[in-house]
Amino acid sequence: MATTNLSYYDKATIPNAKSFRFGIVVSEWNQEITENLKKGAIATLQDCGAIAENIVSWNVPGSFELVYGCKKMIQSQKVDAIIAIGNVIQGETKHFDFVCDGVTQGIIDLNVKYDVPVIYCVLTDNTKQQSLDRSGGKLGNKGIECAVAAVKMAAIKNSDRSSDSIGF
Repeated sequence: MATTNLSYYDKATIPNAKSFRFGIVVSEWNQEITENLKKGAIATLQDCGAIAENIVSWNVPGSFELVYGCKKMIQSQKVDAIIAIGNVIQGETKHFDFVCDGVTQGIIDLNVKYDVPVIYCVLTDNTKQQSLDRSGGKLGNKGIECAVAAVKMAAIKNSDRSSDSIGF
């Protein structure tokens, strides 16, 4: 669990996102939380130079469906990076474990199979309050952190550099 504000970033260390196209796939489950993450991500992408028309957003029913939504977005939209936004809160059954494991492995698989980075922005918390704290509350907004990662990964995807190190 993060104990520091997730919303700080140094724009000087981030590539300009003006020429990139981004996808965002958002779970409708725990919508109060996922919409806050989405708002933070979109605002950050635009703050980093992304043009509003170059941000495509789709909704899916739940976090488990993020993987399929991201796959279809990769196949049908020309995007440089995708942010998968979801929220799973621990309950009284093992459902939490299965959903978290499946989504995590699915996003890993997408990153291995396709040449479009998929950023994991799925909060997996013990309580709703922890999720609220990380989606615009006292710990900032994880959507902001993931948008920064998406910009950096889009730059790597589009880099023609042949060196072992890609700096921004």
